[in-house]
Amino acid sequence: MNVAVIGSGTMGNGIAHVFAQHGFAVALIDINQPALDKGLATIGKNLDRQVSKGSLAETDKTATLGRISTHTSLSEGVLNADLVVEAATENVELKLNIFREIDQYAPEHAILATNTSSISITRIAAVTKRPTQVIGMHFMNPVPVMKLVEVIRGYATSDEVTARVMEMSRQLGKTPTEVNDYPGFVANRILMPMINEAIITLHEGVAGVEEIDTVMKLGMAHPMGPLQLADFIGLDVCLAIMRVLHDGLGNPKYAPCPLLVNMVMAGRLGVKSGEGFYSWTHGTKELVLAERFKR
Repeated sequence: MNVAVIGSGTMGNGIAHVFAQHGFAVALIDINQPALDKGLATIGKNLDRQVSKGSLAETDKTATLGRISTHTSLSEGVLNADLVVEAATENVELKLNIFREIDQYAPEHAILATNTSSISITRIAAVTKRPTQVIGMHFMNPVPVMKLVEVIRGYATSDEVTARVMEMSRQLGKTPTEVNDYPGFVANRILMPMINEAIITLHEGVAGVEEIDTVMKLGMAHPMGPLQLADFIGLDVCLAIMRVLHDGLGNPKYAPCPLLVNMVMAGRLGVKSGEGFYSWTHGTKELVLAERFKR
């Protein structure tokens, strides 16, 4: 089976990795070759980590990489695809334009999936001529490690397509969970308001960054605190999802915290920019409380 993955960033290269590791031929697509080279390098490093841990044989690593081809032309990359998974930036107009182009060039039988974490599947499907074949496949980060795939049905998504995507997800060693198309789906409808509330708690001076994260880690058994998690996700992504929730559900409780808005406007996006609620040393997992939040 042929799979095309659009976007070679964090999510895209992870999705390509797991499909290729489980025997699928993968066409990895991005707008330029340096982006693709970077994505392939990341896949190689992650495979090396699996080999060093003994969870993957060296021959399997070589075979996995051999199943991935790279393309800077979307029309060429999706030409023989049975499944297309879009993993571009979480921007509505960008995704709609990509799906118009996929619909034009992908085979008629191909399923078109999006890794969106919040944008309406129904809205995306509406710009194609095959809305019954459009579905959400929301993988979790890091894709090679996390077991969940949130499978989101649009208004017109067929039972057959849903069943096929659920089965493909199982073939990847994932646990698919079927949900319906509402703003934020399940994962981010619950997670993002929690993160936003943690930012409000900081903004109102109830407690500091480390204190808030410590309460949630030690009191609620979360593997990391909500503010550290926000830095990992990207504060710009958190803000975009909160705006989708606020606009789509029309409830003021989903309004993004002013501190979140200001940090994004200032370019403090978390790990990707080097500073958010914590200061990040590029290429390491080291975190230090950001200077502006120290007491």
